[in-house]
Amino acid sequence: MARIRYMIKDVDQAIDFYTRHLGFTLEHNASPAMALVARGDLHLLLSGPQSSGARPLPDGQHPSPGGWNRVVIDVEDLPAMMETLKQAGVPFRRDGIVRGPGGQQIWIEDPSGNLIELFEPAGFLPRP
Repeated sequence: MARIRYMIKDVDQAIDFYTRHLGFTLEHNASPAMALVARGDLHLLLSGPQSSGARPLPDGQHPSPGGWNRVVIDVEDLPAMMETLKQAGVPFRRDGIVRGPGGQQIWIEDPSGNLIELFEPAGFLPRP
């Protein structure tokens, strides 16, 4: 199992996004502070502004959403997934599919601006 914390702006909005568009199930809802959603062995902590994970650091900095670190979710038919997400109005951080030796990927954003990579491995890479 892997557990990752994403700082988000709105817990209910994030729950809806991850369960509706990416196949996560809701494991625990403590909105408006936080929620836990799961997809297979991946457990994603959605920490809102009222969560303990969002408390300011001693120097005054606040943990915030966004950035370039990301969750990578393997998919089987990336072009079809991309079209479905476009039709649903999901924001993309970059246009089009990026192809490389390991497979192909697209980048989308959750409602708080956190980056998510959807990845279709090339035939030689194992699927989790």
